[in-house]
Amino acid sequence: MITAHLPAGYVLGRTAQRYGVNRWLMLAALVGSVLPDFDLIWFYLVDDRAIHHHHYWVHIPGFWAPVALAALLSLRMWAPKWLPPARVFFVAIFLHLILDSIAGSIAWAWPFSDHLFEFVQVPATQSHFIWSFILHWTFSFELMIWALAIYLFVKATP
Repeated sequence: MITAHLPAGYVLGRTAQRYGVNRWLMLAALVGSVLPDFDLIWFYLVDDRAIHHHHYWVHIPGFWAPVALAALLSLRMWAPKWLPPARVFFVAIFLHLILDSIAGSIAWAWPFSDHLFEFVQVPATQSHFIWSFILHWTFSFELMIWALAIYLFVKATP
């Protein structure tokens, strides 16, 4: 996924709002849907692209699973009013990782394996990797997510 994480977060936020009235649900969905890609700041400015950013901890499901479990259990006990947005936040993070698994690669088996899993490998057919992704058939998933997000936005606008 190159462009559809935020629209996917919007779709998740709209869906969550249908099942719960909490003003923080949309914000939680939007932030969670793009949070793993904040590692791009480190990737470009510090690491000089030495290691693929999907190897960083923010793209590792084995990191997020115990964090989510601990956070959700803690909130359930001490701050239950924050539980719905926290759930949406962590679902959005895992949605990001699932979407990255379509044509990107994620270490789903970590800590048992560093192997990066992907559903479809996008070959480098163009001079720049972005064009290889945009011209690959898997980009149609991004276009569908965008279309759904735009539809939901227009439908919700009075």
